[in-house]
Amino acid sequence: MSNATRSPLPSVDHPDVAARLREALLAASFTADGLLDLLGAPAYAALARSETVPALRATRGDTPLETLVRLFLLQQPVPYARVQDVLPVHACVETGWLTRAGADDIAATVDVRPFGGPDGEDWFIVSDLGCAVGGAGGIGSSAEGVVLGVGGASTTLAGITVRTPVSAALDLGTGSGIQALHAARHATRVTATDLNPRALHITALTLALSGAPAADLREGSLFEPVRDDETFDLIVSNPPFVISPRARLTYRDGGMGGDDLCRSLVQGAGERLNVGGFAQFLANWQHVEGEDWQDRLRSWVPRGCDAWIVQREVQDITQYAELWLRDAGDHQGDPAEYRARYDAWLDEFEARKVKAVGFGWITLRRTASDEPTITLEEWPHPVEQPLGATVRAHFERVDYLRGHDDAALLAAHFRLAAEVVQEQVGLPGAEDPEHVVLRQNRGMRRATKVDTIGAGFAGVCDGSLSAGRILDAIAQLVGEDPVLLRDRTPAQIRLLVEQGFLEPA
Repeated sequence: MSNATRSPLPSVDHPDVAARLREALLAASFTADGLLDLLGAPAYAALARSETVPALRATRGDTPLETLVRLFLLQQPVPYARVQDVLPVHACVETGWLTRAGADDIAATVDVRPFGGPDGEDWFIVSDLGCAVGGAGGIGSSAEGVVLGVGGASTTLAGITVRTPVSAALDLGTGSGIQALHAARHATRVTATDLNPRALHITALTLALSGAPAADLREGSLFEPVRDDETFDLIVSNPPFVISPRARLTYRDGGMGGDDLCRSLVQGAGERLNVGGFAQFLANWQHVEGEDWQDRLRSWVPRGCDAWIVQREVQDITQYAELWLRDAGDHQGDPAEYRARYDAWLDEFEARKVKAVGFGWITLRRTASDEPTITLEEWPHPVEQPLGATVRAHFERVDYLRGHDDAALLAAHFRLAAEVVQEQVGLPGAEDPEHVVLRQNRGMRRATKVDTIGAGFAGVCDGSLSAGRILDAIAQLVGEDPVLLRDRTPAQIRLLVEQGFLEPA
């Protein structure tokens, strides 16, 4: 199905109507909080999974909010008489937000979903009908140019993005506009691009209905719409990262071989960043037989950039193929066609010697340092979003460690980071623990083993004494040579600083 066969979209040439519609939605409490109050937590969560039955049962009345839920979220025709008491119906029909459905009913032309901004803003995310989120049953449409709403990947990227005031931000592959909407809060100028013109149109609707400034919208693939002389302080992208045998769905399939799209995106970002600027992406990458995935990702990092790459999940090729076949709803179709498509995925992976696929976050920061730092790690454990401040702090620590050799570390003062606890593991009744673990209860929620020296050192770091003086005191207590202790401990201090357990005082 092509873009031309999708339903017509509301006009973007009538911001006054979008403003009136927004005012009416807010007046009826058609907000994230309002929905939670109306539906209750179970039905609200089910709606996020694209399961509509609980919400249908909760909206049997005729209040304004129930009417709007049925109209925009459940895509049910609603009597004209009920809608005209809630919305500026005539203007919404004229500009395409609503359409006549039979003689007496009104229907929505797009999904309009309330979304709570990070500071309590009431936003509205526009998407194609039936495509607000993926859900267990797939996106509900196999149209090539379908535009989805906000799913887990979108909110993950928004949560890890560094939020500092910037002059220029670029949302590459904007989709329904959620990243551009976030960027508009702290960027003077927002540029949003997409290969799909329908996505650009929907982004404009999302921004207008959310009361956000308009973005500079440009059509094209990757960095093609960006002028050679343009640079940015922030680049974000939730790209079509799925590694598939052929491009079927614009929103997810990159159309390049293997993980080439993600590689091209990362490699092309460096020259588009101002010094100190961040580029943050979600990505998939291949685990190729005989190759270390970290070496593969390290080769993607452009010159002049620090990088922090976190692998959050790894799936074998059968799990990966099944996930995206379900996403497209192929499991609900003809069994023979499903098997043929499954075979095509496995043939593609076998030809490329791919044994698994990794998913994670890639953050670049343009640096003026002659020796950029690349950190790669696997961290599949729970984290606490939002992580934007944690990401920024990681790179601040990179700068600190790059500027401090071992002697400077020993002369420095440190504090134990907030929310760090110590756990001792050993047999009951044993005089000494088998090992000691430091654990963060915030941010990345890391845990790291330390020896008794490291635990003792971290426990007394309150900023009052230098690292060297603390080690001298520990050496005296345990009967070690202070010179030898000073020689072997900086590496452990450096790791604790790098991972955020210790902070420079």
